[in-house]
Amino acid sequence: MSLNLSSLEEKLWDNWTTDKGSDAANQLIDNYMYLVHFHVERIATHLPPNVIKDDLISFGMVGLYDAIKKFERKRGLKFDTYASFRVRGAIIDGLRKEDWVPRSMREKMKKVEEASRLLEQKFQRQPTAKEIAKEVNMTINEVETVMRDTLFSNIMSIDEQLNEHYSDQKEGIGNAIPDPMVVQPEEQLIQHELLDELEDALKTLNKNEQLIINLFYHEELTFTEIGKILELTTSRISQIHKKAIFKLNKTLLKLIEHG
Repeated sequence: MSLNLSSLEEKLWDNWTTDKGSDAANQLIDNYMYLVHFHVERIATHLPPNVIKDDLISFGMVGLYDAIKKFERKRGLKFDTYASFRVRGAIIDGLRKEDWVPRSMREKMKKVEEASRLLEQKFQRQPTAKEIAKEVNMTINEVETVMRDTLFSNIMSIDEQLNEHYSDQKEGIGNAIPDPMVVQPEEQLIQHELLDELEDALKTLNKNEQLIINLFYHEELTFTEIGKILELTTSRISQIHKKAIFKLNKTLLKLIEHG
């Protein structure tokens, strides 16, 4: 058992080990419920308003309970890390089964992707949201939303493949982490080039956009927490984040494809 666990957590796990009943399980779920809320908040930022957070919480709780049942204390893994993989996977799986993207949004995704590709060929550069919006007769905000949803849809696809590949494995998240020793040299070169490209793309963002990307993805703060730091509303932080993701979209998609 990890020495980093609090005495309360030790006691909860001891209760669960000796008694696999619902009371012991519920106590552990209550203790680790913050993991579900954390991943729900982060995933929800990439989803349209029609997706209900309570549904995401329900999906996440399924993943948390699954993690509790399958967690092996003797392996010395950190439960938070192990459970996070299960919780996120359960939310993604639930969204996929519920078909979170409305048909109208899928049509917009296809329309924007085609327009973006044609404009890129025409201008020999990545088109702006304003140029795409004019081409497809949408607002700039609609285009940025569609591009964000398209990116998250691709992330979901990758996560789904990982979950299916490791669904029968018992060792947990460690199996889903690629071994850098087996990565082919040419793939490593591509990864380094893409990371350099992402670094260049980040430099094109303005100060607020860079800060929000750093705080959200590196420091793992919520939009509400970032808003308090920058003295901006949560909706304004969301808007800035969406604009930044649009600018980084092309490079991020490449990284996902080669992930």
